[in-house]
Amino acid sequence: MTERVVLAYSGGLDTSVAIGWIAEETGAEVIAVAVDVGQGGEDLDVIRKRAIACGAVEAEVADAKDEFAEEYCLPAIRSNALYMDRYPLVSALSRPAIVKHLVAAARKHGADTVAHGCTGKGNDQVRFEAGISSLAPELRCIAPVRDYAMTRDKAIAFCEANNLPIATTKKSPYSIDQNVFGRAVETGFLEDIWNAPIEDVYEYTQNPAEPREADEVVISFLKGVPVAIDGRDVSVLEAIQQLNVRAGAQGIGRIDMVEDRLVGIKSREIYEAPGAIALITAHQELENVTVERELARYKRQVEQRWGELVYDGLWFSPLKRALDGFITEANEHVTGDVRMVLHGGRAVVNGRRSGESLYDFNLATYDTGDTFDQSLSKGFIEIFGMSSKIAAKRDLAQ
Repeated sequence: MTERVVLAYSGGLDTSVAIGWIAEETGAEVIAVAVDVGQGGEDLDVIRKRAIACGAVEAEVADAKDEFAEEYCLPAIRSNALYMDRYPLVSALSRPAIVKHLVAAARKHGADTVAHGCTGKGNDQVRFEAGISSLAPELRCIAPVRDYAMTRDKAIAFCEANNLPIATTKKSPYSIDQNVFGRAVETGFLEDIWNAPIEDVYEYTQNPAEPREADEVVISFLKGVPVAIDGRDVSVLEAIQQLNVRAGAQGIGRIDMVEDRLVGIKSREIYEAPGAIALITAHQELENVTVERELARYKRQVEQRWGELVYDGLWFSPLKRALDGFITEANEHVTGDVRMVLHGGRAVVNGRRSGESLYDFNLATYDTGDTFDQSLSKGFIEIFGMSSKIAAKRDLAQ
């Protein structure tokens, strides 16, 4: 029986050529699988037909936008997940979503191998292969670009020699990955980390330096889930999409950073994630109002580790799964509304309200109505500072 390989298919030149390339290198039949996580571009049926025209024996396309938003972006919002305190894990979140569909297709079509289009220098090869091995340890993984030296020049030559129905026009100088949660741009002149990004790099956001009217928005959450914008019910996907438009119009969510890749390389990345940054900013502020102090302090440690696990491709790991349980519990009371002004590249919170609030006006106020017994603080400070006071006496005596 002829072996079968499931290929993560984008519809572009590299993965279209990979269909025939894998068939030649391995003798296997190729099943192309394209997953829509909100990256935009061509119609999925056009992509499916192209895969067949390029030699795939089967081609599947999946509209996974809602699934991606609910099962992958939402946990990131509830975790306030920002890798290195800045990057909202745009690409890292999409890989496990795609992996899940690749593994399902491999089982459906009797394939024993999954192929992807990653190079040997990036994070995504790890995310694909660690994810696949976690869900289906019996599957083998191959990467034509990395394993069979399928360079772009060779891909174009293969395409032309085999008359494949895909354009071989000059490649964009940038490497771009995008989905509904954001957009990542690298390479080209951006590899000189002194060069400032030009406006042409951006698509999801407008120039924040240009004058425009501010936009005020109210985002409502139920247990950490965004459920309404300006009083109108939304799905998680709709919340991200609507804030991509409104926050993007104000230039919010632009990130220019040098980050630490899992493989040990530092790389310069340009991100734009207007909806993600607006939602995380609002969620963080509602947590400030509704989450008890010690839980909030510990959650900040968990958030950092959760983000590192996802960035490193360990979405399906036991630790990540255990931390998910903590994040869910910590969001139990994160219900209420946050009002923000979107303007000049910033989402600034200027109001918050919640039936689960731990803010007590009578305890906080310095005016009439104050119910806090300030006389209690004197004794508290004596005991709280006792160990430091004893140490100071010893140190000053030496």
